[in-house]
Amino acid sequence: MNPSRRTGLRAAGSLGLYAALSAVGLFEGRAVSAQTFNAALFQAKNLNELIRMLGGASAANSKEILITAPDIAENGAVVPVTVRSQLPRTEQISLLVEKNPDPLAATFQLMEGVEPDLRMNVKMAQTSDVIALIKADGRFYVARREVKVTIGGCGA
Repeated sequence: MNPSRRTGLRAAGSLGLYAALSAVGLFEGRAVSAQTFNAALFQAKNLNELIRMLGGASAANSKEILITAPDIAENGAVVPVTVRSQLPRTEQISLLVEKNPDPLAATFQLMEGVEPDLRMNVKMAQTSDVIALIKADGRFYVARREVKVTIGGCGA
């Protein structure tokens, strides 16, 4: 098969999948606006500051939040982390790396009906707690897991 034809078929297939997901409402195809993306959240220097910025006062510890990550990460540049919330009506999942220069690694607003199970790679500057902050039914919950890093992945 001609390489340019293969590229064209792949692009057409991707566009078709995007259109199908948008049509059934599983993918919301809209640009990120100032209302949906708050860059100031990524300036928060700790968990309590982030909770306040999100409109909460505190977060309760929860065993309904499962964090999967390696006990020891040999390379802090790529640390696989999975966060799963078993809390009903999970609205938002944020992931922080406590000792990173900018602790907030990611935050996700979840549409109703979306499975609250996220997998991502994060950078870690040093051994630190990975913190999952969950907003469910208007309240905040938190879980932690320590990951030991042998080679840091991001600078100070």
